[in-house]
Amino acid sequence: MTVHSYVHSHLAITETLARLYLLLAQSMDRCVSEGGWSNDPEDELQAHLASTRAAVLDMLAGNRVVQAKVEEECNRVGSLVKACLMGGASREVALEELKAERAALKHKTMALTDLMAVFRTV
Repeated sequence: MTVHSYVHSHLAITETLARLYLLLAQSMDRCVSEGGWSNDPEDELQAHLASTRAAVLDMLAGNRVVQAKVEEECNRVGSLVKACLMGGASREVALEELKAERAALKHKTMALTDLMAVFRTV
């Protein structure tokens, strides 16, 4: 494998992971703010999220540790979104946890986009 093909492979993984984090963030934003619901229909967002998640997990099949971390993160965010949407007493706790997860995703996404910029210059 040439350096160019390694860079292309790394770029594809990084782009797909960044897309997953952006979709997770959109899902969280819909719970946290009312304005988040106006863009794409929920079914469309969930379909994009599911296909991107599957693509990332497939790309990470060679590294079970990272794959498990990404899967755990997706499951955690999904559970928090469901708890938030159900309402009740647990909604406030879920909202606070979602805000913390959203902040972490923001930093991860920023780091990934910086990494993509580096890969594109190689």
